[in-house]
Amino acid sequence: MTSILKRQVRRRCAALGIPLVGFASAERWDEPPFEPWVPEEFRPGSIVPETKTVIVIGFPVTLPIVETAPSIWYHELYRTVNALLDASAYQLALFLSEKGYPSVWIPRDGYGSIGVLRENPVAFFSHRHAAYCAGLGNFGVNNVLLTPAYGPRVRFASVFTAADIPADPLLDRPLCTRCMRCVRSCPVHALRGEDYPAGLTDKNACSARSEALAERFISPCGICIKVCPVGEDRKRYEREDPKMYNEEDPKFDQYHRAWQHVRSFGSR
Repeated sequence: MTSILKRQVRRRCAALGIPLVGFASAERWDEPPFEPWVPEEFRPGSIVPETKTVIVIGFPVTLPIVETAPSIWYHELYRTVNALLDASAYQLALFLSEKGYPSVWIPRDGYGSIGVLRENPVAFFSHRHAAYCAGLGNFGVNNVLLTPAYGPRVRFASVFTAADIPADPLLDRPLCTRCMRCVRSCPVHALRGEDYPAGLTDKNACSARSEALAERFISPCGICIKVCPVGEDRKRYEREDPKMYNEEDPKFDQYHRAWQHVRSFGSR
C-alpha cells in the first residue's frame, strides 16, 4: 500500500509540474551521516511528532537568469520560485491529508527577513538537509546542496506526513568537483574552501550582503551558484565553459553586455 501511495504522490507532483521530488524517513535524521549534524530540536520528529516521512520537492532557478545576478530579473525569479514551492507543497500536504494521512507543509525559508536572519542565522528546519536525506543531492564547498540535474540552482520545500512511505536511497557519489570557483567568486569571502560540514559559510558576511542587495531590490546574491560547473542544465543552455564568467574575456562579450544591460535597470 505504501508503495502505491508513493507512486500516487509522484503522479501528483508531475501533475503540479514539480520537477524534483524525494522521500526520506523521519528516522533518517536520527542516524547522523556526518558531524556536526542537525540538532535534535530541528529534526522532523521534534517539530511534528507524528511525522513518519518527509517529502522534499524542488524547483530550479533558471541558469541564464541566474547569470545576470545580482539583478531585478533574478530577484523576481527567486520570488516566483518561492511562491511555486509554497503553493505546491501546500497542495501536496492537502492531497495526502485528504487521503487520510495527516500532513503539513514547511515553507521554503522559515524566517521573516534578512535582518531577522542576521540576528539569529538559523531557520527552524533545514530543507538542504532534508533534500540530502531524501537522496536529491549532496553538499558542495559552497555549503549548498548540489543536484545532478541543476547543480546548486534549486530551491526546496518539504512536507511532513504521517504516511509511512518507502525512503529513497541517499546519493552516494559526490557531485562537487572542488574547483573552488564559488570560493574565488564570493564578493564577501564568505566561503572557506573546505568540504562540508567543516567549511561552514560565514553567515554574517553572506546575510549582510543579502541585506544590502535587498535594499536595492536585487537580492539574493546568486554568484556562488551561477559559477558552479555541476548540473545537466549547463549542457541544456550551452554554458559549459567556465571562462564565460570572466567578464574581461572578449570571447563572451555578447553575454557580458547582456548581463550588464539587465543589471542597469529596474533597481536602485
